[in-house]
Amino acid sequence: MERVYYSIDEERARSAHEMMSFRDYKPGSKTEEYQSYVNKAYDIADAIAEERQADAEKAYGLAERYAKRLADNMNAESRIGCMCPSVMISGPSNFPVRRKEKQNAAWDRNHKEWNEIQEILHRIEDIRYGREIIKSSDEDAVEKLEKKLEELKAMQEKMKAANKAVRAKDEEQGNAKLRELGFTDEQISELRKPDFCGRIGFPDYALQNNNANIHRVEDRIKSLKATKEKGTQEEEYGSFKVVENTEIMRIQIFFDGKPEPEVRDLLKTNGFKWAPSQGAWQRQLTGNARYAMKQLTEQLKDMLEGETA
Repeated sequence: MERVYYSIDEERARSAHEMMSFRDYKPGSKTEEYQSYVNKAYDIADAIAEERQADAEKAYGLAERYAKRLADNMNAESRIGCMCPSVMISGPSNFPVRRKEKQNAAWDRNHKEWNEIQEILHRIEDIRYGREIIKSSDEDAVEKLEKKLEELKAMQEKMKAANKAVRAKDEEQGNAKLRELGFTDEQISELRKPDFCGRIGFPDYALQNNNANIHRVEDRIKSLKATKEKGTQEEEYGSFKVVENTEIMRIQIFFDGKPEPEVRDLLKTNGFKWAPSQGAWQRQLTGNARYAMKQLTEQLKDMLEGETA
């Protein structure tokens, strides 16, 4: 897919550099730096397109979002750099201390945004390595979980086979088997490095953790399928209604009107948030949510019946 880059204000970047340093500014260096970051995102997206075609569109969408937000952030950094020169450039006489404080505060905010933008890059990496969070409300959540389960089971077998190969008496035959399994020479070298206890290959805890993840995903698939098959359930309680919405996997509470502040506080305490798009107070539909809802229902009935008494 064609890579999308956004404009970097080189003139402002040069001005910001000259307000902070005596060194000459290298023309185009800010754009070069920007594109090196963006290329990393697209490199990962390209790998996803080769390895996980179904996720390619999402990965490229995230890469373009990363490119846009990063350009805005780096241009903002240059604008902030032009707000005030360094004391090294301007000299200490009549130095604008208040303006420098404002500049530092703006840099802090921009750096915080920078870290948030890097989370987009981490999301692309998560897609590639199967670490992406699968939400129960996703339309194809069961299919995604089943695919993830297959990958986890394949990884478990691959680790077992790798350990058998790396411990083979004939090292060359073992290495050949490892290459068949898809390991590079660099990875094989790492597998053969003894740990602090002298063990080689994948450690026991790696297999145990992966096996635990297999069981966790299996349980989640089973629970999610059971909930979906049950379908949406509704229960009326006078001035409010409780809905187990299995389409979006949320427990929802609908009121006749806007609830009083103490009722809203109770809802928030129990993990419910107002969803304007649904016109309801809701939280994710889980076993814990159902348990909390049983207690909350009684509390709401007592509070609301007391109001109408």
